[in-house]
Amino acid sequence: MKRVTIALAALAFLAPSLGGTAFAQGTPQTMALSQVDLSTLATGYRTSKVVGSKVFNSAGETVGTIDDLIVTPNDKIPFAVLSVGGFLGVGSKYVVVSYAALAVENKKMILKDATKESLKNLPEYKYTH
Repeated sequence: MKRVTIALAALAFLAPSLGGTAFAQGTPQTMALSQVDLSTLATGYRTSKVVGSKVFNSAGETVGTIDDLIVTPNDKIPFAVLSVGGFLGVGSKYVVVSYAALAVENKKMILKDATKESLKNLPEYKYTH
């Protein structure tokens, strides 16, 4: 889990710089680069592999599927959007949990105390863009 958090933190740090460069008029801009430990990064999980993963509770029950990962623009905190309920995507709804609440155990995403009902009772998340 720590490795996943480190990888997402690195992604969150770099995400604002991917949108393009904005220069203040007449003011030269510089960007401070930091060195990344590639051996640590190599132990992380790519978002392309995390999205679509089933989420299990500590009892081994499937409680949802990771639909997306979102990083807040100011705090750089990652959140997981879960698809819960429904059958084969029909009738399901999206809810959000902190990515820090998820653990990776035996290559499975675990949300320890979650149940299908507790997740269904969370406020529904709707994509705005």
